[in-house]
Amino acid sequence: MSSSLSTRLKYVSLGVLVVQTTSLVLTMRYSRTLKEDGPRYLASSAVVSAELLKILACTLLVFREHSKYVRALNQVLKEEIVNKPMETMKLAVPAGIYTLQNNLLYVALSNLDAATYQWPAESADASQQTSLSAGFQFVGLMAVLTACFSSGFAGVYFEKILKETKQSVWVRNIQLGLFGFVFGLIGMLMYDGQRVRESGMFQGYNKITFTVVVLQALGGLVIAAVIKYADNILKGFATSLSIIMSTLISYFLLEDFNPTSVFFTGAVLVIAATFLYSLECKSATSSIKV
Repeated sequence: MSSSLSTRLKYVSLGVLVVQTTSLVLTMRYSRTLKEDGPRYLASSAVVSAELLKILACTLLVFREHSKYVRALNQVLKEEIVNKPMETMKLAVPAGIYTLQNNLLYVALSNLDAATYQWPAESADASQQTSLSAGFQFVGLMAVLTACFSSGFAGVYFEKILKETKQSVWVRNIQLGLFGFVFGLIGMLMYDGQRVRESGMFQGYNKITFTVVVLQALGGLVIAAVIKYADNILKGFATSLSIIMSTLISYFLLEDFNPTSVFFTGAVLVIAATFLYSLECKSATSSIKV
């Protein structure tokens, strides 16, 4: 792959990740707080559905890569997944962490406003938080902090696996998705098994729910592309930029967040860090050319 194409892929994937993350946060938040007559959809079910959709999408992409031959697809999947069990097992670690993280994000967004979910901040005015109890905020805060720490480790681990092998990023995503599906299914049966038996796995699903599932599946694909063509640090910057977008939308459109000086300070630091990282990369590239 040429360097110019690789550079384009890097920045396109980063841009898509910013839009996808922002859209997912706001849509997920809306879906978890929307008042409906029937039962609310199960977060664990949405995680499992997203993994299934991701596996299907990656399988179609691998099928397309191999000239749309079913035999070639079967051969690739057999060689890379079945015949290399140790390589496949390496994906169990990040898959387990990502499954935990995805479930925690639903917990967080069920208890926090969209902007606070991405960037916890204390409000100087207690009246700004009257709609959320201290208990709910604590649960949401702990969920998002745990998700953040686990995401960092999983991202670095996954980047190491992707860049140490020549396997297709889509094949790696199939391996990741298979473990994610199994772990998610186990979690759903453990924590929501009774509700699934009573009303089915897809109880409470509607157009908003399906949108959340599609966005979450898309996020898995985009993150893999970003890690493959950029790195985990740039992924973090892209996610941080989505914080600012979520904040603006939350403040001007949803009107469920009042930014504080602490939040603004953090946002400035993120923008400055992104600028410095970009500047350092350009300097390093110039030095290599010289």
